[in-house]
Amino acid sequence: MSVYAIGDLHLHFQSELKAPGQQGGVWKNHEAVFMHHCGALLRPEDVLVLAGDHSWGRNMAECEKDFAYILSLPGRKVLLRGNHDMFWDAKKTAALNGRFEGRLFFLQNNYYPYRDYALVGTKGFTFEGPFYLNARRQVVDWDRAAEAHARQLVDRELARLRISFEAARKDGFRKYIMFLHYPPTNILERESAFTLMAEEYGAEQVVYAHCHGQSRFFDSIQGTLHGVRYRLVSGDYLAWQPQLILD
Repeated sequence: MSVYAIGDLHLHFQSELKAPGQQGGVWKNHEAVFMHHCGALLRPEDVLVLAGDHSWGRNMAECEKDFAYILSLPGRKVLLRGNHDMFWDAKKTAALNGRFEGRLFFLQNNYYPYRDYALVGTKGFTFEGPFYLNARRQVVDWDRAAEAHARQLVDRELARLRISFEAARKDGFRKYIMFLHYPPTNILERESAFTLMAEEYGAEQVVYAHCHGQSRFFDSIQGTLHGVRYRLVSGDYLAWQPQLILD
């Protein structure tokens, strides 16, 4: 039994929406490529964490075929909320878990048990600019109003993440893998409230997605920092091969 993770499937079997950069190259037929890799790697007893941005559908009706695809993947699927997941109202997570009980688990204000680990997580947030550059392409300033709004969103996501950690701790778990959709830090940060929370609870790993394209793959932490291992699992970064997180 193993845990794998990947993010940003951006499925659009029904929706016409998709980002301009997600039409060629590594994105060409990515649904079929991903399905092939899952079939080769995952066993029915394995856990597959999908780290947000599952569908371009704006509501459940526009996501039906996308969910049929997700349900057809091998393993036990755990879903994290991404910034493009318009079908998922955070206040209605319990309703989603009721609707898909025994088939999918939606990770928000709760946790997923795996052996003696608790998988905890939330969408997260990080300030992504606008940043203002000088002639040498160095950041000299940024949109202060946007940064203030970002701090409010970060505080909200931190509160949700703490609920997830505390629910697991109350049930006796002391080993954690922490999942975010957004990266834990932005390009100007070496630590953040999310990295500090990971250290506070002793999370062994922080797994995140959201960063697309060669220019964005290294916007945040990768590798080990202060005893915590950080992993990027965006689908295009992994070329659609799920990342082994725990074996």
